[in-house]
Amino acid sequence: MFQLLVGLGNPGPAYDKTRHNVGFWFVDRVASCHDCTWKEEPRFRAWVTTIRTEGEVRLMKPLTYMNRSGIAVAAMAAYYKIPPENLLVAHDDLDFEPGLVRLKRGGGHGGHNGLRDIVTHLGTGGFARLRFGIGRPPRAMAAADYVLAPPPSPEREAIMGAIERVMECLPELLQGKLESVMNRLHV
Repeated sequence: MFQLLVGLGNPGPAYDKTRHNVGFWFVDRVASCHDCTWKEEPRFRAWVTTIRTEGEVRLMKPLTYMNRSGIAVAAMAAYYKIPPENLLVAHDDLDFEPGLVRLKRGGGHGGHNGLRDIVTHLGTGGFARLRFGIGRPPRAMAAADYVLAPPPSPEREAIMGAIERVMECLPELLQGKLESVMNRLHV
């Protein structure tokens, strides 16, 4: 069972609608579905809230900016003694088209700086990832500029559709039934 669900993104209104904030969009949807309110928690350098299902699941949006996400994640995991295998990180992924979502346990950072920092601070990549496709930038555009730009309306709708598909599996996902959820999402 997952004890900590982290959405990766950048804080502040300038980033709210950008592709890099897909992880924030997802945990915001989970919190709103459970009528939760976010609270800033300075000791973790994050916004946090808790949902109650069969147990407590903490939700987190790091305030450390994407490239330093590991600081916040490691602080909260250490404080609540949450092992990496009970951690799920939701993030954007350039390798998948908008609307695709993939779930996996463990692995490297795949060039994602937020994941890279979490792996560095936890000392392991043994946590689960919920990867929301945002597509690749056009050839003339740098990846950093692309992820920090809002997606056009059709792409945003596709990403939000992927979030809703995950919401349909949320109880199973939070229970850690990854194979069952993968079978539903990876079609």
